[in-house]
Amino acid sequence: MEKHRFLAVMSSALLSANLLMVGQVWAQAATNVDAVVEAGQAKTAQAEASQTRIDQLVNETEDLAREFKQQNKFIDDLRIFNAQMEKQVSLQLQVVDELTTSIEKVTVIERQIQPLIFRMLDSLEQFVKLDKPFSLRERQQRLAMLRANQDRADIPVSEKFRQVLEAYKIESAYGTSIEAYKETLTLEGQPREVNILRVGRIALMYQTTDTTLSGYWDPSKRGWVALDSSYKARILKGLRIARDQTASDIMLLPVQAPERSK
Repeated sequence: MEKHRFLAVMSSALLSANLLMVGQVWAQAATNVDAVVEAGQAKTAQAEASQTRIDQLVNETEDLAREFKQQNKFIDDLRIFNAQMEKQVSLQLQVVDELTTSIEKVTVIERQIQPLIFRMLDSLEQFVKLDKPFSLRERQQRLAMLRANQDRADIPVSEKFRQVLEAYKIESAYGTSIEAYKETLTLEGQPREVNILRVGRIALMYQTTDTTLSGYWDPSKRGWVALDSSYKARILKGLRIARDQTASDIMLLPVQAPERSK
Protein backbone atom coordinates (compact mmCIF):
# COMPACT_ATOMS: atom_id res chain seq x y z
CA MET A 1 0.00 0.00 0.00
CA GLU A 2 2.75 2.36 0.92
CA LYS A 3 4.60 1.35 -2.24
CA HIS A 4 1.62 2.34 -4.36
CA ARG A 5 1.32 5.66 -2.52
CA PHE A 6 5.03 6.35 -3.09
CA LEU A 7 4.66 5.61 -6.81
CA ALA A 8 1.68 7.94 -7.06
CA VAL A 9 3.62 10.71 -5.36
CA MET A 10 6.59 10.15 -7.68
CA SER A 11 4.30 10.18 -10.70
CA SER A 12 2.76 13.45 -9.55
CA ALA A 13 6.19 14.98 -9.00
CA LEU A 14 7.40 13.89 -12.44
CA LEU A 15 4.21 15.22 -14.05
CA SER A 16 4.65 18.54 -12.26
CA ALA A 17 8.29 18.73 -13.33
CA ASN A 18 7.33 17.98 -16.94
CA LEU A 19 4.62 20.61 -16.89
CA LEU A 20 7.07 23.12 -15.43
CA MET A 21 9.61 22.36 -18.12
CA VAL A 22 6.98 22.63 -20.84
CA GLY A 23 5.89 25.99 -19.42
CA GLN A 24 9.46 27.24 -19.42
CA VAL A 25 9.94 26.06 -23.00
CA TRP A 26 6.77 27.83 -24.10
CA ALA A 27 7.79 30.96 -22.24
CA GLN A 28 11.22 30.89 -23.88
CA ALA A 29 9.62 30.28 -27.28
CA ALA A 30 7.21 33.19 -26.75
CA THR A 31 10.13 35.43 -25.77
CA ASN A 32 12.03 34.41 -28.91
CA VAL A 33 8.97 35.07 -31.07
CA ASP A 34 8.55 38.54 -29.55
CA ALA A 35 12.22 39.29 -30.20
CA VAL A 36 11.88 38.16 -33.81
CA VAL A 37 8.74 40.29 -34.25
CA GLU A 38 10.44 43.34 -32.72
CA ALA A 39 13.49 42.83 -34.94
CA GLY A 40 11.23 42.54 -37.99
CA GLN A 41 9.37 45.73 -37.04
CA ALA A 42 12.68 47.56 -36.54
CA LYS A 43 13.91 46.45 -39.96
CA THR A 44 10.60 47.49 -41.50
CA ALA A 45 10.88 50.94 -39.88
CA GLN A 46 14.47 51.26 -41.11
CA ALA A 47 13.41 50.26 -44.61
CA GLU A 48 10.62 52.86 -44.61
CA ALA A 49 13.04 55.55 -43.39
CA SER A 50 15.57 54.54 -46.06
CA GLN A 51 12.91 54.67 -48.77
CA THR A 52 11.79 58.11 -47.58
CA ARG A 53 15.41 59.34 -47.73
CA ILE A 54 15.83 57.82 -51.19
CA ASP A 55 12.68 59.59 -52.43
CA GLN A 56 13.96 62.86 -50.98
CA LEU A 57 17.36 62.43 -52.65
CA VAL A 58 15.68 61.65 -55.97
CA ASN A 59 13.61 64.85 -55.73
CA GLU A 60 16.67 66.91 -54.80
CA THR A 61 18.64 65.39 -57.68
CA GLU A 62 15.87 66.24 -60.14
CA ASP A 63 15.74 69.82 -58.84
CA LEU A 64 19.52 70.18 -59.16
CA ALA A 65 19.48 68.76 -62.67
CA ARG A 66 16.72 71.17 -63.69
CA GLU A 67 18.60 74.13 -62.20
CA PHE A 68 21.82 72.97 -63.88
CA LYS A 69 20.11 72.99 -67.28
CA GLN A 70 18.73 76.48 -66.66
CA GLN A 71 22.12 77.82 -65.63
CA ASN A 72 23.75 76.23 -68.68
CA LYS A 73 21.27 78.00 -70.94
CA PHE A 74 21.92 81.27 -69.11
CA ILE A 75 25.68 80.80 -69.57
CA ASP A 76 25.23 80.04 -73.28
CA ASP A 77 23.19 83.22 -73.71
CA LEU A 78 25.89 85.24 -71.95
CA ARG A 79 28.58 83.69 -74.13
CA ILE A 80 26.72 84.76 -77.26
CA PHE A 81 26.24 88.26 -75.87
CA ASN A 82 29.88 88.53 -74.75
CA ALA A 83 31.07 87.33 -78.16
CA GLN A 84 29.08 90.12 -79.79
CA MET A 85 30.46 92.66 -77.33
CA GLU A 86 34.01 91.43 -78.00
CA LYS A 87 33.50 92.01 -81.71
CA GLN A 88 32.32 95.55 -81.04
CA VAL A 89 35.24 96.24 -78.70
CA SER A 90 37.66 94.78 -81.25
CA LEU A 91 36.30 97.09 -83.92
CA GLN A 92 36.50 100.07 -81.56
CA LEU A 93 40.12 99.25 -80.69
CA GLN A 94 40.90 98.86 -84.37
CA VAL A 95 39.55 102.34 -84.98
CA VAL A 96 41.58 103.66 -82.03
CA ASP A 97 44.74 102.04 -83.41
CA GLU A 98 44.13 103.58 -86.80
CA LEU A 99 43.60 107.00 -85.24
CA THR A 100 46.73 106.56 -83.11
CA THR A 101 48.75 105.90 -86.27
CA SER A 102 47.48 109.10 -87.76
CA ILE A 103 48.75 111.18 -84.81
CA GLU A 104 52.08 111.63 -86.58
CA LYS A 105 50.28 113.50 -89.34
CA VAL A 106 48.33 115.75 -87.01
CA THR A 107 50.73 118.70 -87.38
CA VAL A 108 50.18 118.59 -91.14
CA ILE A 109 46.41 118.63 -90.94
CA GLU A 110 46.03 120.76 -87.80
CA ARG A 111 43.26 122.85 -89.27
CA GLN A 112 41.23 119.72 -90.03
CA ILE A 113 42.01 117.88 -86.78
CA GLN A 114 40.69 120.51 -84.38
CA PRO A 115 37.10 120.25 -85.65
CA LEU A 116 37.46 116.46 -85.47
CA ILE A 117 38.45 116.73 -81.80
CA PHE A 118 35.36 118.78 -81.04
CA ARG A 119 33.13 116.25 -82.83
CA MET A 120 34.78 113.41 -80.93
CA LEU A 121 34.23 115.23 -77.63
CA ASP A 122 30.59 115.85 -78.51
CA SER A 123 30.11 112.17 -79.31
CA LEU A 124 31.88 111.10 -76.12
CA GLU A 125 29.75 113.41 -73.97
CA GLN A 126 26.59 112.09 -75.62
CA PHE A 127 27.76 108.51 -75.09
CA VAL A 128 28.42 109.10 -71.38
CA LYS A 129 25.03 110.77 -71.03
CA LEU A 130 23.21 107.79 -72.56
CA ASP A 131 25.38 105.14 -70.92
CA LYS A 132 24.76 103.52 -67.54
CA PRO A 133 25.48 106.09 -64.78
CA PHE A 134 28.61 104.53 -63.29
CA SER A 135 31.60 106.57 -62.07
CA LEU A 136 29.82 109.66 -63.38
CA ARG A 137 31.88 112.17 -61.39
CA GLU A 138 35.17 110.76 -62.69
CA ARG A 139 33.97 110.57 -66.29
CA GLN A 140 32.43 114.04 -66.27
CA GLN A 141 35.58 115.54 -64.75
CA ARG A 142 37.64 113.92 -67.51
CA LEU A 143 35.37 115.42 -70.15
CA ALA A 144 35.51 118.85 -68.48
CA MET A 145 39.33 118.68 -68.44
CA LEU A 146 39.42 117.80 -72.13
CA ARG A 147 37.08 120.70 -72.94
CA ALA A 148 39.20 123.14 -70.94
CA ASN A 149 42.41 121.95 -72.64
CA GLN A 150 41.04 122.86 -76.06
CA ASP A 151 41.40 126.56 -75.15
CA ARG A 152 45.00 126.25 -73.96
CA ALA A 153 47.61 127.56 -76.38
CA ASP A 154 50.46 125.81 -74.54
CA ILE A 155 49.13 122.34 -75.48
CA PRO A 156 49.79 121.30 -79.09
CA VAL A 157 46.96 119.94 -81.17
CA SER A 158 48.65 116.54 -81.32
CA GLU A 159 48.59 116.30 -77.51
CA LYS A 160 44.95 117.38 -77.39
CA PHE A 161 44.13 114.68 -79.89
CA ARG A 162 46.10 112.10 -77.91
CA GLN A 163 44.19 112.99 -74.73
CA VAL A 164 40.85 112.51 -76.49
CA LEU A 165 41.98 109.14 -77.83
CA GLU A 166 43.06 108.16 -74.33
CA ALA A 167 39.58 109.03 -73.04
CA TYR A 168 38.08 106.79 -75.73
CA LYS A 169 40.36 103.92 -74.63
CA ILE A 170 39.30 104.40 -71.00
CA GLU A 171 35.62 104.30 -71.96
CA SER A 172 36.23 101.19 -74.06
CA ALA A 173 38.01 99.45 -71.14
CA TYR A 174 34.89 99.87 -68.96
CA GLY A 175 33.17 97.26 -71.13
CA THR A 176 35.62 94.50 -70.17
CA SER A 177 36.19 95.17 -66.48
CA ILE A 178 34.41 94.67 -63.15
CA GLU A 179 34.31 97.37 -60.49
CA ALA A 180 32.91 98.05 -57.01
CA TYR A 181 32.74 101.45 -55.34
CA LYS A 182 30.64 103.45 -52.87
CA GLU A 183 28.03 105.99 -53.93
CA THR A 184 25.07 107.88 -52.49
CA LEU A 185 21.70 107.25 -54.13
CA THR A 186 18.22 108.52 -53.39
CA LEU A 187 16.17 105.45 -52.50
CA GLU A 188 12.57 105.57 -51.31
CA GLY A 189 12.89 109.35 -51.11
CA GLN A 190 15.97 109.35 -48.86
CA PRO A 191 19.71 109.48 -49.58
CA ARG A 192 21.34 106.13 -48.85
CA GLU A 193 24.98 105.08 -48.98
CA VAL A 194 25.29 102.09 -51.29
CA ASN A 195 27.88 99.82 -52.83
CA ILE A 196 27.81 99.95 -56.62
CA LEU A 197 28.71 96.82 -58.63
CA ARG A 198 29.50 97.25 -62.32
CA VAL A 199 30.05 94.21 -64.53
CA GLY A 200 31.33 95.56 -67.83
CA ARG A 201 28.49 97.46 -69.42
CA ILE A 202 26.02 94.61 -69.12
CA ALA A 203 25.01 95.08 -65.46
CA LEU A 204 25.00 97.92 -62.96
CA MET A 205 23.62 97.17 -59.49
CA TYR A 206 23.49 98.69 -56.03
CA GLN A 207 23.23 97.32 -52.51
CA THR A 208 22.89 99.44 -49.39
CA THR A 209 25.78 99.15 -46.94
CA ASP A 210 23.49 97.33 -44.50
CA THR A 211 22.53 94.92 -47.38
CA THR A 212 18.81 95.49 -46.78
CA LEU A 213 18.06 96.98 -50.21
CA SER A 214 19.31 95.93 -53.64
CA GLY A 215 18.52 97.02 -57.19
CA TYR A 216 19.80 97.53 -60.71
CA TRP A 217 19.87 100.23 -63.37
CA ASP A 218 17.21 99.74 -66.03
CA PRO A 219 18.28 101.55 -69.25
CA SER A 220 14.78 101.34 -70.70
CA LYS A 221 13.38 103.19 -67.68
CA ARG A 222 16.48 105.33 -67.16
CA GLY A 223 16.23 104.66 -63.45
CA TRP A 224 17.06 102.33 -60.59
CA VAL A 225 14.74 99.36 -60.09
CA ALA A 226 14.53 97.50 -56.78
CA LEU A 227 15.25 93.77 -56.61
CA ASP A 228 13.82 91.21 -54.24
CA SER A 229 15.89 89.71 -51.43
CA SER A 230 16.84 86.65 -53.53
CA TYR A 231 19.54 88.76 -55.21
CA LYS A 232 21.07 89.93 -51.93
CA ALA A 233 23.67 87.15 -51.64
CA ARG A 234 24.42 87.23 -55.38
CA ILE A 235 25.22 90.94 -55.46
CA LEU A 236 27.25 90.63 -52.26
CA LYS A 237 29.26 87.85 -53.91
CA GLY A 238 29.82 90.02 -56.98
CA LEU A 239 31.06 92.90 -54.80
CA ARG A 240 33.56 90.60 -53.11
CA ILE A 241 34.83 89.32 -56.45
CA ALA A 242 35.20 92.88 -57.76
CA ARG A 243 37.24 93.79 -54.67
CA ASP A 244 39.41 90.66 -54.98
CA GLN A 245 38.10 89.45 -51.63
CA THR A 246 37.18 86.06 -53.08
CA ALA A 247 38.08 83.97 -56.10
CA SER A 248 36.47 84.69 -59.46
CA ASP A 249 33.34 82.64 -60.06
CA ILE A 250 30.12 82.60 -62.06
CA MET A 251 27.82 85.41 -60.95
CA LEU A 252 24.06 85.11 -61.34
CA LEU A 253 22.96 88.71 -61.76
CA PRO A 254 20.06 90.53 -63.45
CA VAL A 255 21.21 91.32 -66.98
CA GLN A 256 19.11 93.08 -69.59
CA ALA A 257 18.73 90.91 -72.66
CA PRO A 258 20.61 92.25 -75.70
CA GLU A 259 18.41 93.82 -78.36
CA ARG A 260 18.80 93.35 -82.08
CA SER A 261 20.20 96.48 -83.66
CA LYS A 262 17.90 98.24 -86.10
